[in-house]
Amino acid sequence: MNPSVDVLLTGASGFVGSAVLRALLREGLQVRALVRPKSRYQDLASRGAQFVEGDLREKSSLQSACIGCRNLIHVAADYRLALRDGAGVHETNIGGTRNLMEAATRAAIERIVYTSSVATLEPRHDGAPADEADRLPLQRAIGAYKQSKVVAEQLVLDMIRQEGLPAVIVNPSTPVGPRDIRPTPTGKIIVAAAAGKIPAYVDTGLNVVHVDDVASGHLSALRRGRVGERYILGGENIAFSQLLAEIAGSVGRKCPKFRIPWYAAVPAAIAGEARSYLTGDEPLATWAGVRLARHRMFFTSAKAEQELGYRARPHREALIDAVAWFSDHGYLGAPAAEPKLGMFRLPFS
Repeated sequence: MNPSVDVLLTGASGFVGSAVLRALLREGLQVRALVRPKSRYQDLASRGAQFVEGDLREKSSLQSACIGCRNLIHVAADYRLALRDGAGVHETNIGGTRNLMEAATRAAIERIVYTSSVATLEPRHDGAPADEADRLPLQRAIGAYKQSKVVAEQLVLDMIRQEGLPAVIVNPSTPVGPRDIRPTPTGKIIVAAAAGKIPAYVDTGLNVVHVDDVASGHLSALRRGRVGERYILGGENIAFSQLLAEIAGSVGRKCPKFRIPWYAAVPAAIAGEARSYLTGDEPLATWAGVRLARHRMFFTSAKAEQELGYRARPHREALIDAVAWFSDHGYLGAPAAEPKLGMFRLPFS
């Protein structure tokens, strides 16, 4: 039986996944979107995709979702940094990826794009942008999220080499842009900065990319990526202070003036983690996030540009689109919870 669906997409209700869904539908592809029960995807349902409910931890739902699909783009992941969430993060990101890759193999899916992260790469100590060769050893991965992505990426690579899994791996950096409903840790920073709730900043840096460019990179990887290869989908490297200044400037606010060392955030992280265990809420300040602030997370997308034809727009356009979306959807009108801790929730994905 010939496959009747062009692409099975996981994580379609999420920030990056919904951008990938929009890109696929713009290309006229038939898409089956796997979403968890109770996911928020009503605003996407009218676009033409077939939505089916399932869970990466439930093998039966994955097998039925894969049947009749030609390709797979696996975007879904559990991105939480709190210590209390470690077991769930590992279960979804490692176990769920294994379950899905095995289901895809049984369904004879022809091509797979697995969404990893720059979390699996190690920043260079000299400040130069890291590339795909800068693999992060598991023993130096900070926090459950990074550890889970390192292990899951290696799992996919092992299946490629040992079982002939037809997969290409993409490593997005820090995406920003429209439809950040949750919002993501990066989105929370944008909201707090636009609302004037960040009085100080940590001296760090990151690579910012428009979420729609990341989505386009997924399609390019599906069509042109080499099986077994990894491709960074990034944008521009900027200092965290510059990011905050540009966000504040876009809404007519003054930028933060006070720079603090990363270790000054440790008490806030300890308090945030303790509060999380008591309330069940995701803390703004996490131990993993504070430790990550020691490094400038700079990357280069040169390989994706050369092999996939990947291009990213200036990061300012991504920030403008993100601020506009948050403003249009009422995020900037509500006061941020614990605003002074927001500066420590760093967006390294």
